[in-house]
Formats: sequence, structure tokens, C-alpha cells
Amino acid sequence: MVSSMTERRSAGSKGIKGEAEAKSPSRGKRGTDKEEAHVSDALKSVYQRTVEESIPAEMLDLLSKLD
Repeated sequence: MVSSMTERRSAGSKGIKGEAEAKSPSRGKRGTDKEEAHVSDALKSVYQRTVEESIPAEMLDLLSKLD
């Protein structure tokens, strides 16, 4: 079983090193500035909501017991 897996891998990796990487459509592509700004804004929004979220009373109670 192991040898057949190895044979498949070596058969599928013919050609010069990195050739498969060059053909990959998602490698090296960057989004547009507008897309990147949208993702950045979304991440900042999620982070800000998390920071502003109140700590549940049960958690505060457990933390006070540690002191």
C-alpha cells in the first residue's frame, strides 16, 4: 500500500520542480485593493465587537475564586 502511494506521488510530480506551483491559479494572486480593504474592515469590525463584549458573570465569579 505504501509503495503504491509513493509511486502515484512520483508519477504525478513529473517535470521540473515548481512546475505544479506555477500552474496553480490561486498561488501568487492578490486581491484588488478594494477587496483587501473590505476584508480588513470586516476583521477590524469583528475584533472591535469582541473587545467590547462584556464578560459573563459566571466567568467573573470563576476568576475571582482564583485570587
